[in-house]
Amino acid sequence: MTGLTEQQAKEFHEQFKVTYTAFVGLAAVVHLFIIAANPWF
Repeated sequence: MTGLTEQQAKEFHEQFKVTYTAFVGLAAVVHLFIIAANPWF
C-alpha cells in the first residue's frame, strides 16, 4: 500500500517511536516550565 517493504516499514516505525517519544517528552517539559512560570491559580 505504501510502497515500503515490511523491513523498511519496521525500521521507519522504530525511528518514528523514538522521534515521537522525544517530541512528547520535550512538549511535557516545556508545559511544566510554563505552568511553573505562569500558574493559573
